[in-house]
Amino acid sequence: MATDRRPVDPRRVRSALTHKVGYALRHPRRVAPYLRRAGRDTWLRLRHRDHIGYYRAVMADDAGRDPEAAVGSRTHDRWLALGQMQFDYLLGHGLLPGHRMLDIGCGNLRGGWRFIEYLDPGRYYGIDISPDILIAAEKTLTDRRLQHKLPHLTLTGDLTLDFLPDDHFDVVHAHSVFSHSPLPVIEECLAHVGRVLTEKGFFDFTFDRTEGPEHQVLHEDFYYRPETLLALARRHGLHARVMDDWDRLPHGQSKIRLSRSPLPDTSARPPGLSPPG
Repeated sequence: MATDRRPVDPRRVRSALTHKVGYALRHPRRVAPYLRRAGRDTWLRLRHRDHIGYYRAVMADDAGRDPEAAVGSRTHDRWLALGQMQFDYLLGHGLLPGHRMLDIGCGNLRGGWRFIEYLDPGRYYGIDISPDILIAAEKTLTDRRLQHKLPHLTLTGDLTLDFLPDDHFDVVHAHSVFSHSPLPVIEECLAHVGRVLTEKGFFDFTFDRTEGPEHQVLHEDFYYRPETLLALARRHGLHARVMDDWDRLPHGQSKIRLSRSPLPDTSARPPGLSPPG
C-alpha cells in the first residue's frame, strides 16, 4: 500500500484541469501513461465501490509488473534509499532492538527488512491490504535471509487494528499510506491506533501536503493540509505535531507524529521511548 513520489508544489492542485493541460504540454510523453492509469481507475472503481477493495486491485495490478515500482520506487537504488531513510530516521528518534514495531502498509519491506534485521526476533509486525505485495514481502525476507527474526506479516481488510493487543507497540509507522487514503480511512486508523500504542510510544505517518485546496488524483493520490490531519488526531484524544526535521529530507512528503502522551517540544530530540518490555 505504501508508495512515494517526487516532491510537488504544495500549492498546486493536481486534479485541476489547468494543471493537467499545462503538465501535458510540458511532458507530452507522460500523457499516454496517464490516460492508461485513468482508464484503469475508471474500470476498477466500477468493480470496487469501497476504497480498500479498489486500492487492493491497484496494488495487484502494479505488483504483478514490479513490486518495487508498486510501492513507488522507480529504481532499485531509490527503493534502497527510501528504506534507509525511514530506518535512519526512527533510529535517530529512539528506536531500540527490544521495541515492538507495527508497520502499517509494510509493502514489500522497503524499509521493513532493515527494521526486521535490527529488532529482536518477533518484534516487527507488518500489515498490508494487498496479498500480492505481502507475497513480495516474503521474497524480500527470504532474499535477505531474515527468517530467523520471525517477523509477523499479516493481511488486513481495514485499519481498525482490532486483531492487535492493547498497549503493545512502542512504534507504529505508516510510510506513504495516508497519501493514498481518503479521509474516512485515515480517521478509522486514528480512532483506533491509540489503543495499541504504549503510553510513551508514538505513531509516525507521512502524507502528501498541500497548503491550498485538499484534493485527490484518480482516487490514488490524496493531498491534505497539515491542520486537517492534526485536528483529526486531536479529536481522537491524541497529541500531534508535524515533524519538521523529516521535512528537510529528500523524499517529497511531510510527516506527523502522534502519541497518547505529550510530545517533546523539538522534533530533533529523541521522543523518550520507554525501555523495551
